[in-house]
Amino acid sequence: MSTVSGRGASSPRELTRVGDRVSFVYLERCTIHREDNAITASDADGVTHIPSATIGTLLLGPGTRVTHQAMSVLGECGAGVAWVGEQGVRFYAGGRALTRSSRLVEAQATAWANRRARLEVARAMYRLRFPEDDTSTRTRQDLLNMEGRRVKECYRRESARTGVPWRRREYHHGDFSAGDPPNQAVTAAAQCMYGIAHAVVAALGCSPGLGFIHSGHERSFVLDIADLYKTEVGIPAAFDAAAEGPHDVATRTRRALRDRVNASGLLDRCVRDIKHLLDPYGRPGPHEAGSNEATDQVSLQSDGDRHVEGGRNYGHRTTTSGAWEEPIW
Repeated sequence: MSTVSGRGASSPRELTRVGDRVSFVYLERCTIHREDNAITASDADGVTHIPSATIGTLLLGPGTRVTHQAMSVLGECGAGVAWVGEQGVRFYAGGRALTRSSRLVEAQATAWANRRARLEVARAMYRLRFPEDDTSTRTRQDLLNMEGRRVKECYRRESARTGVPWRRREYHHGDFSAGDPPNQAVTAAAQCMYGIAHAVVAALGCSPGLGFIHSGHERSFVLDIADLYKTEVGIPAAFDAAAEGPHDVATRTRRALRDRVNASGLLDRCVRDIKHLLDPYGRPGPHEAGSNEATDQVSLQSDGDRHVEGGRNYGHRTTTSGAWEEPIW
C-alpha cells in the first residue's frame, strides 16, 4: 500500500512564522482531507483549499470529519488542532500547540512559582477587568472584594438594561434546570467562556492548571482567563438570551455568545491578553519576529541558570578550545 508522502516533517526554517499565520481557522459540518500540502474542506457548497502552513490553530466544530492524512500534514506544518463546540464555545480536546517554543509556559510556571510574581499577575488580571481601579497595592482579599462588588453591579445593570428580573446568583451543581431562566443563561454563558479560554490556552501551549486567581483545579488558569471577559461579554449575552423568554434559554445563550465572540474577535484578543500577562515585556521566542533563531531551540540547563546546546554529550571535552562537540545522536 502506498503512502501519501514519504516526506518528513518540515524544519522551523521552512515553516511560516507564527506571526505571519492566521491565528485560528474554524470549520464545521464538513469533511477535512489532504491534497498535496494543503487541507481541503468539503461540504454541500463544494471544496475549499486552505494552505496548511498558514494555519496557527485549526478549530474543528460540530459535524466535522478529519482524515488521518489531513492530520499528518497539519502536524508537519506545526499547526495546532482543537476539537470545539459551535464557534468555539466549547473545548473538547486538543492536539499540539501552535508554537514550538516553551517560552510562554515557562514564563507562566516562573510567575506562578513565586508568590510575589503570582500576586502581580493577579493584579494585572484585575486591571484588565476593571481598568479604572488602581490594583497596584491591593491584597488578594481586596481583589476578591472588588470582583464581588463589580459582578453584582453588572448583574443589576444588565437586569435594568434588559428588563429581566434578577434576585441573586444561584448555581446548582449537576442540576441545570433548578435555576431560574436568567441563572440558567449565566451558567450556560460561563461554560461557553470556559471552552473558549481553554481552546486558546491549549493553542498557546500554556498549562491549564497553573492559575493566578483560581487554584486547586486542573483548569484553574482557564477559569482565570475566562473571567477576564465575564462582565463585558458573558453576562450581557446571558441577559440578552433570557430577555427573549424562559424556553430554550441555554441554546439561545450559546448562540448569542457565539455571535458576540465572532463579531468582537475575542479569540485573538484572548491570545494578546495571555501573552501580555505572562510575558509583559514581549521577549521574542525562537521562531517569532525579532528573534535571530530560525531552528528548533532545545537547550540543556546547566549551573548558574546557564543553558547549553542540546543534543550533545557533555561527558568530556573533545577539542583544544574546550568546546563540546560530540553529538548524542
